[in-house]
Amino acid sequence: MPHHGSFLRPSLFALALSAGLAVPAQAQEQRTAEAAVSEAPTDDFHDRRLDDFGEIVVSAVGVTQLDVLAGTSVMEGTELQSNLDGQVGEVLAKLPGVSASGFSPGASRPILRGFSGERVKVLVDGLGALDASNTSADHAVSIDPLTAERIEVLRGPAVLLFGSQAIGGAVNVIDKRIPLRRMKEPFHLDALAGFNTAADLREGGASLDVPLGQMFVFHADGAYRKTDDLTVPGYVIAPGLRADLLADAADHDADGEPEEAEELREAALQRGTLPNSATQTWSANAGVAFFAGESNLGFSFGIYDTSYGVPGRPGMGHHHEEAAAPVKGLVAAEEEHGEGPVSIGMRQYRADLRGELALGGGVFSQLRTRVGYSDYTHTEFEGDEVGTVFNVTGIEARAELIQKQQGSWRGSIGTQYYFRDFEAIGAEAFVAPNRTDQFAVFALQEVGMGPVQLEFAGRYESTAVKSISLGVERDFSTLSGAVGIAHETEGGLRFGLTGSRAQRAPSGEELFSDGPHIATQAYELGDPALSKESAWGLEAYVRGRVGLADVSFAVFQNWFSDYIYLNETGLEEDELPVFAYQQGDANYFGIEGEVSLPIIDSGPFRLIADLRGDYVRARLSDGTPLPRIPPLSLLGALEGKTEHFDGRVEVQWFGSQTSTAPFETATDSFAFVNASLAWKPLRGGNNLTILFQVDNIFDAEGRRHASFTKDFVPLAGRNFKVSARLSL
Repeated sequence: MPHHGSFLRPSLFALALSAGLAVPAQAQEQRTAEAAVSEAPTDDFHDRRLDDFGEIVVSAVGVTQLDVLAGTSVMEGTELQSNLDGQVGEVLAKLPGVSASGFSPGASRPILRGFSGERVKVLVDGLGALDASNTSADHAVSIDPLTAERIEVLRGPAVLLFGSQAIGGAVNVIDKRIPLRRMKEPFHLDALAGFNTAADLREGGASLDVPLGQMFVFHADGAYRKTDDLTVPGYVIAPGLRADLLADAADHDADGEPEEAEELREAALQRGTLPNSATQTWSANAGVAFFAGESNLGFSFGIYDTSYGVPGRPGMGHHHEEAAAPVKGLVAAEEEHGEGPVSIGMRQYRADLRGELALGGGVFSQLRTRVGYSDYTHTEFEGDEVGTVFNVTGIEARAELIQKQQGSWRGSIGTQYYFRDFEAIGAEAFVAPNRTDQFAVFALQEVGMGPVQLEFAGRYESTAVKSISLGVERDFSTLSGAVGIAHETEGGLRFGLTGSRAQRAPSGEELFSDGPHIATQAYELGDPALSKESAWGLEAYVRGRVGLADVSFAVFQNWFSDYIYLNETGLEEDELPVFAYQQGDANYFGIEGEVSLPIIDSGPFRLIADLRGDYVRARLSDGTPLPRIPPLSLLGALEGKTEHFDGRVEVQWFGSQTSTAPFETATDSFAFVNASLAWKPLRGGNNLTILFQVDNIFDAEGRRHASFTKDFVPLAGRNFKVSARLSL
């Protein structure tokens, strides 16, 4: 079970404290929380339960407790272990309001409340990932979940404090690459290893923390993950596309082209294995932190490297005809015909700096700074040949002044800078080189009046997007804000209402794309005349405890002006379907919620029922559905807990999605039945969890509607998994 901020006594003030401890709403709560942090284990993988700590406090840039302006879920411990995947989108896909782009096993980004791409911010300890994953669905997220301590999902308008790209929400991965606190033990080691059958997975990762005297802590971690082509149930190709391929094959036969006909039939009737879906990933990070009183300064450097296959859509011309060879770097070879299967090799070098300076007396108590630098290269191969190379250099920096609390009033003010230099090289470089410069100021203020709490947040951004080669420069000024009110009953049940106004500048890809993109198998067309996107938002929620049950329920509505979306046009260019960035007014409506109810609680044995669900409806103002919106999903589970064993059985159901955009295909409903058993043989200072799992027990076929590749990239079939995590 995850720790959900909505189930705890919350504090939005933590959101603004971008590099340090959350600050609960009352002074006594603050003392309790600080004690919990100091006494809590400092390892990556301990199964931290609310019963053990009383209250969870995030000790890094993200937030686990947000009350008025956002809701938060945290995945860690055994739940993180059981949902572990190479891409962070798949790790989080069971949380309410969360789906995944599911482009391929090697590339899957989080989708929050139906929002994706530029509207979801993926963070590492509070700073952006500084990669290219937000610009195209085929680009992997440059974060390795294998060494994550926990992953936070932040929903609602308050996450606009992290950037205008967070309209849909933010995902924050905490990985301790810069040590967060002093150590009292001589060393701390965390390790995890896992295997599965659906992809012949082999993975392992470890992290080590060592104190260097009284004032320094050193950290190092590394991970390796390798998979073969994914095993899938039934046909690889969806029924509609399969019928089209077989019809095309009959046409080739009639035209006296038997070889082309046979190739199409083989692709249409492919079963059991998803071709060209293997992956190989490794990462390494090292960091050191200096602690002096209430101040600290830390630095880290890391490398993330991945290679993965991009399954090809059959029947789409020379770019897509061959799709049987594995990933380049694994066994790749150029095909006798055509240009070979598409694969991607990506490497990121990243450096980070974090500082916290105690200011003593005065209006402000602390200055918190965070800086990240990234050198990112992404190469798309066609067989052995280099197709297109993407180079991204990025810098992001934040500085925040934390106000001293004055009675029931507190807050923070801050500034943020973002720079991105993007270049695509090659015959199919579909985006012109461009640079983005962005400067922002933001503030958060909170005042409590007994059981009622008011909070205000605002952000101003100045963004310049320039392409020298095209001779185009666009400048945008955007203003975003949110105000919320909440009331908490004596029983701890919180009711709240939030209103927001958000604006976002278009990205370089949305403005300057114009050419074939072999990895997405589309001709992508931007529009240099795009205007900024604006949205009004309203959200109502209830969170807390009702009787024995913990509940979290939210309903939200967003009204967009000049909404930017990538839409299939029905046209073809270079034997590829044309997808164009377009604008129009749009409305989003959604409901999400969960209930956790203890059925039996006899001390040594607990039986808990877990129910989750979410629904999103998104349409243009004329009633036309927006593309790739996840359908209704529901999850029900029973989880039994004892001292040494935790068992869980769950059913996750996804409804059909027939509310589709023009030229978009529908998807059928499906359900996965999963079971797991966690064995914890040790107690005390050492922690060992051995986890046995079976996912998709009945080998059901499933396709993510939010995926560009859903017609030829199904989800995994029956999958047996075993993993072990150790902390000492």
